[in-house]
Amino acid sequence: MPPGTIEEWCRCVSTARAGPPTVRRCRSRPSPCRRRRPRPSRRAPRTSMSTPRHLVGFFCLSPRVVAATLEAIRARVSVPVGVTTGAWAEPDPTTRLARVRSWTVLPDHASVNWHEPGAEETAAALIDLGIGVEAGIWSGTDAAARFAVSPLGPKVLRVLAEVTDTETAEASARALLTELGAAHGRPVLLHGEDGGAWPVLRLAGRLGLATRIGLEDTLVLPEGQPALSNAQLVAEALVQFGWSQRSS
Repeated sequence: MPPGTIEEWCRCVSTARAGPPTVRRCRSRPSPCRRRRPRPSRRAPRTSMSTPRHLVGFFCLSPRVVAATLEAIRARVSVPVGVTTGAWAEPDPTTRLARVRSWTVLPDHASVNWHEPGAEETAAALIDLGIGVEAGIWSGTDAAARFAVSPLGPKVLRVLAEVTDTETAEASARALLTELGAAHGRPVLLHGEDGGAWPVLRLAGRLGLATRIGLEDTLVLPEGQPALSNAQLVAEALVQFGWSQRSS
């Protein structure tokens, strides 16, 4: 992911992310997921991240549910599609690994939270399947230290530097980047959440790093007003990001 990229994350049944502002609307099931076709992006490469769920709404790594979700998205947009492998989707590392190996339809990439038990094994299985790995490195965890010594580090697609602190978001982001160091030479996408989403986005702009914004990260605009849509968040993010780049 080159510098100057903002990715949109929209959480419904799946979590979709793309380039400049697009409007996406989804219902409560993967298969009838409806989206307005996004306009071609001239400003950034685009990708999609999905969080498959059961029909009752639980996160899920079932091969059937993952396949249905991926096929529904790919039927509507021609972008790389990824999924999560977070512990919230499957808490048991052994079962999680078995689920990944049982997938019949493969995503283009999948995120792995490096602080979670079984992260290395999950990442290795994904790489063996030819699936790109996004290494999730959370602030406040030992993920950066683990990743620094991981033999899989140079093989990941990108690093997701995830700042989970909200009160000290910018300081935590800088500390996390210091911990990451060269990050095995892989691209780094820096983002925050909730109250820290906008400060971290502006910091990413000043540092020339990729970032993201959307309902996955925050429900409000920089001044605290509720965001009406992902498109509104992305439009504001482009302004904030561009201003931060120019002022750096």
